[in-house]
Formats: sequence, C-alpha cells, structure tokens
Amino acid sequence: MKIVVSAQGDRLDSPASPVFGRCPTYILVDSETMEFEALPNPAMNQGGGAGIQAAQFVVGLGAQAVLSGNLGPNAFDVLQAAGVRNYQVPEGTVRQAVEAFKAGRVQPMGGANVAAYAGMGGGAAMGGGRGTGRGMGRGMGGGAGMGGGRGMGRGMGQGMGGGMGRGAGVNVPVQAATPPKAAPEAPAESELAQLRKSLVSLQQQLADTMERIERLETRR
Repeated sequence: MKIVVSAQGDRLDSPASPVFGRCPTYILVDSETMEFEALPNPAMNQGGGAGIQAAQFVVGLGAQAVLSGNLGPNAFDVLQAAGVRNYQVPEGTVRQAVEAFKAGRVQPMGGANVAAYAGMGGGAAMGGGRGTGRGMGRGMGGGAGMGGGRGMGRGMGQGMGGGMGRGAGVNVPVQAATPPKAAPEAPAESELAQLRKSLVSLQQQLADTMERIERLETRR
C-alpha cells in the first residue's frame, strides 16, 4: 500500500509533522517493502488554499492512505472525495507512524480535526454561519452563510453596528455533479475509465468551490 506521511524531514527517521497542509515534506512509503520517496510540499508557503493544493498533490502521488497529526476541512474533503483514507498518528518518526499503521494502532479520522487556516498560526475559526455586522447592511442574499456540515460558511454579514449579528449572508451555491451512467453492455475497463474521469471532475469542482469560499472569507 502507498502511504503518505506528513514529515519534517526527508528520511524515515525524520519526525512526523503534526500538520498536513503546510508541512515541509511528504514521505511516500510502500508499506510492504518500506521503500520511500521524499517530496517537498508545493503548498507549504501558499497564502491561501494550502490544504486543497496539498491534498491534490498527495492524490496525484497515488496515495491510498495519509498519516498526519492534524487535517483541516478543505484537505479532508478533497482526500475523502478521492477515496484516500486518513489516519491520525501520535508524535514520533515517519517509520514509527508507518509501523503503527501496519500494526493497526492508529485511529482513522472521521472528519477534520482542526479549523481551516490552522497551519497559518491562528487562522480563521470554523464558523457556524454567523457574520460580523459591519457596514451599511446591503448584503448579497438573505441567508446566513453555509452554516451546515462542518461550519465552513460564516455569512458575510454587513448589518448596522459592530455586534456579532446574523446579518445578510453571501450564499455560495455548490452544484452537485452527477456521475455519468455507464452503458449496461460496456466492459469493466470502460466503466472504470468513466468513473475515474467523473472522480477527477468532482475533485476539481470541489477544489474550485472551496477556493471560492476561502477568497470570500479573506475579504471580510
């Protein structure tokens, strides 16, 4: 199995990194042979969208599982959409993390365990759809943000005054893509190719939507 471990160095005995999106290095390990490859994280110094870019990079490596200390909501959603399993590992080296995984001593992540922007040192909190009321009260839309799910929305509240009012929100629509239906007579290889193509399309749509949300949030 191909496993990616977020790391602070380029060796199996390097410390595992507690962060995913902005760790210095990803170690791609074959769990059967323990052969590995160290790859610099291209999203480490990103100003925004680091979790999305890092997750897409890891998916492109063909990883089947990710071992890390923390995982933000954007990265988790991209990895989950690609079918990559996520596991939380304790402190230790990359080698120890892989050995713990092989022994079944690591816990699977059921969702993100840190807020978005956590790797930036105190970034935005995971809101519940409430906007900070400031401005002239002419918000676009009547909602209160995308408050459901993991609270990714915050509502771009622009009500009168400086209180934490529900305000008027900017609703970011997320259109669900429908995977193409394979013809009943199509061979297994053709159906698999169609499903993979559909998965790539869904991943890109998810990444674009998350990036738009981040841009809107940073304008507050």
